[in-house]
Amino acid sequence: MIASKFVMCRSSRPALGKAIQFNPGCEMSDLATALPIRSHHPLLWPAMAFVLIVGWSSGFVGIRYANEEAGIALLLFWRTLISGLILLPFAIAFGPRLSFRAILAQMGFGVMAVFLYLGGFALAIGQRVPTGLVALISDLLPLAIAAMSQPLLGERLTGRQWLGTVIALGGVLVVSFDSLSFGTAPLWAYGLTVASMLVFALASILHRRQPILHIPVYQSLCIHTLTSALLFGACALIAGEGLAPPLTLQFMTGIAWLVLIATFATYSVYYTALRIFPAARVSAAIYLSPPVTMIWAWALFSEPLTPIMFAGLAITMLGVWLTSGKR
Repeated sequence: MIASKFVMCRSSRPALGKAIQFNPGCEMSDLATALPIRSHHPLLWPAMAFVLIVGWSSGFVGIRYANEEAGIALLLFWRTLISGLILLPFAIAFGPRLSFRAILAQMGFGVMAVFLYLGGFALAIGQRVPTGLVALISDLLPLAIAAMSQPLLGERLTGRQWLGTVIALGGVLVVSFDSLSFGTAPLWAYGLTVASMLVFALASILHRRQPILHIPVYQSLCIHTLTSALLFGACALIAGEGLAPPLTLQFMTGIAWLVLIATFATYSVYYTALRIFPAARVSAAIYLSPPVTMIWAWALFSEPLTPIMFAGLAITMLGVWLTSGKR
């Protein structure tokens, strides 16, 4: 998962058949009405939902898995570098020609949306913050965007949205306190997870206010990942890790999984699902990723898994539903 919850929408509602621009700060409900809903095979949505849930949760687990063989900076350097190089030919051959100013704007956004966001929660996982808790806090992004939209965009929240925000935060506190009693991570690592999510929420709102950032997703993601690869590479060199990858099966498997499954396969299914199914249904599937992440982390890394954590998760999901759902 390169960045968490990118969504696509139309900035000016073009006619059907024209390009739909990329905009991670928009409402996903806009896309639900962008294309007509046609009849599909009854097993199509269950299959796509399964890929989404497994793929989205595996992004957190993959970092935890590959971190056993390499430091976080080196791990993220190779993940972003390979992802960007795979996207580069498509960005050059099929995307619109970009101005130097547009490329600089995308690089700045990539620093926030990939380097700080992805690097923040990956570092928290590296410090052994429970992987499921990191996934849960990451999925609070819609709440953070809703809360920041009022002062930055002048979009007022309803009473239901404020209630949902308070409930969701209460659920995170329940999971966090239970995790603190089991985990060995320092307190600053827990705060880093929250800060990373808030940085991405701010980046999403800024993206909404800057039309120059609205380009096809494969172009923007290519610029974001290559920019972040330079920064992660610099961090790896400063930390004395070097840039040579560990030639171990575990590291190569982890990187392959992060690039092919957690990034390309998951995001491809995500954007395809948004085009043919209601956005609320797609969002609901993604919100199931934290419990799956908790189960993965428990099975693979013996991380704690308690009834209190699932109770806090249920409370958080209720808050997210109240904040994101329609009145």
